[in-house]
Amino acid sequence: MASPSGSANGGIIGVSNNSSFGKCTVTLKTATGSFTTQPGTRLITSVVVAGGGGGGTDWGGGGGAGGLRILESKSVGGNTSVPVTVGGGGAGAPAAAGVNGVDSNIILCSTTYTSAGGGGGAVGPAGAGVNGGSGGGGSQNNGPGAGTGGTGNTPPTTPPQGNDGAPSKPGSPSAANQGSGGGGGHGAAAVVSPAGGTGGTGGTGTDVSPYFPGATIPNCGVYAGGGGGSTTPTGGAGGPGGGGAGASTYPAAGTVGGTNTGGGGGGGGANCGGATGGPGVVITKELNKASGVWSMQSQFDNLQEGTWPQPATVYDYLVIAGGGGGGNSSNGSPHNGGGGGGAGGYRESSGTATGCYTVSPRNCAVAALSSYGGTFNVVIGGGGTGASPQPPQGTNSSFETITATGGGRGRCDADGQASSGGSAGGAGAISRGLHPGATNPGNAGGFSPVEGFGSGVASPVHGGGGGGAGAIGCGEDGGAGVTSNITNTPTARGGGGGAGGTSGNIGTATAGGGAGGSVPGGAGSAGTVNTGGGGGGGSGPSNPSCIAGGNGGSGLVVLRFPSGACVSVSPGSNSVATLPAPAGGYKVATFTVTGTNTVTF
Repeated sequence: MASPSGSANGGIIGVSNNSSFGKCTVTLKTATGSFTTQPGTRLITSVVVAGGGGGGTDWGGGGGAGGLRILESKSVGGNTSVPVTVGGGGAGAPAAAGVNGVDSNIILCSTTYTSAGGGGGAVGPAGAGVNGGSGGGGSQNNGPGAGTGGTGNTPPTTPPQGNDGAPSKPGSPSAANQGSGGGGGHGAAAVVSPAGGTGGTGGTGTDVSPYFPGATIPNCGVYAGGGGGSTTPTGGAGGPGGGGAGASTYPAAGTVGGTNTGGGGGGGGANCGGATGGPGVVITKELNKASGVWSMQSQFDNLQEGTWPQPATVYDYLVIAGGGGGGNSSNGSPHNGGGGGGAGGYRESSGTATGCYTVSPRNCAVAALSSYGGTFNVVIGGGGTGASPQPPQGTNSSFETITATGGGRGRCDADGQASSGGSAGGAGAISRGLHPGATNPGNAGGFSPVEGFGSGVASPVHGGGGGGAGAIGCGEDGGAGVTSNITNTPTARGGGGGAGGTSGNIGTATAGGGAGGSVPGGAGSAGTVNTGGGGGGGSGPSNPSCIAGGNGGSGLVVLRFPSGACVSVSPGSNSVATLPAPAGGYKVATFTVTGTNTVTF
């Protein structure tokens, strides 16, 4: 039976997917600027070619080709601006060695990859070619001795970005027109002049078209050929890949290097400047993905092209919401203190990507996330303010599918039971027997494992401590937080705020929670920023006034990636760091700015 689409799909059940997939979006940059990657891009292959060196003067040597570097499968996210610098060709100086070409580069994942400009050809007689991406050729001498070629792959890269320039053919007391050396190419060193009266051929360039299957690449895909050395009657040919030919007559200049090939310029004739090297180029291929049902033939074709998506990045997370504000003591009597604010909801992965690094075993049941990458919003929740008559709850933090609930507000003195939230806020002190000071279980998000715990029990002399991310509040004391090792530095966060009370009944707090206010009439302490700690409750005054609770601490998001992941964050006040040994070079992105941020990987 024919498939629903009317065509075979290689044995896969379902309609064949005919939408675009991994078509190797190719970008050719011939001038300095930037380009933006396509949605879904995960990797980039790039060829970076620097400007070629200028040819030498006065029967000068050929200019060396610009350095050429092939960067395969470098990490970069979709919708990412990629800066590119394209180097110009070096000039053929009128009375000196040719000028080196200008470097080209591309910046991927905050790393700059540079190809060095080609070395200039030597000025006669018996001059030395200049070092560069590929070295310039040495100039001829009618008497004894020879001009040396410049050294390629300068500065050194692995694999090499270019080759040496050739020396001129050695002269003798009676010999003439021995022939200047050609400049080196990326594919091979330059060729020494075979005989008197013939200039050296420039080194061959490299065919990069196999890295861009299906795309039409200018210059038949061949780049970074060396310039030919000069002499009469026959100047040396330029190397394939844009190398210019050396001059063969007295007044003539050499041939310029090919446009945007990085080819070296040809050496100039007697008393005549060498030719300018060719400008460089940067060519990129994006490897991206698309969803759907794919035929076996499509899979095979894209595997052949190297465009089938790489495995998804697996990464761990820590998401903490803002802590609730501490409750006020009221201006009624007996003014015995407000409840502590609950810690912000706390959600952390098991360490599937990097080993179970979390100290708290309750989180080791939560799987790490997996994604093909892109740009995602990261929301950092703010802490609730300790305000009258009732403080607000902390606000949620989130990343992708993971949301942590803001901590519950602490209640005012005599104002009723504890408030719900990621962890519960504490009730106000029981006044005149009107309120029971009941607790609340927390975990308002209903997650498993829970994101937070219940509050402590209030009494006539103190409010209830706010629940913590790791334990319930205990009487007036805030609940314990959770210690995480996601950054390889054990850090406790998510403590509940301590409640206000009378002398001897002031709630304490740990792991970022604020303590209850001092007596008499002390304001609650604020939770520590970026811990999700609950604010401390205000203590009862000696006069009928309202004492404020402390603000809850703001939230936090930490993402931990394998070392090879390309990660960038915005705004820049957030951070990306590579963990030192023994963490194995894992990268950690830390978000501390309240509000909406972004991460790209």
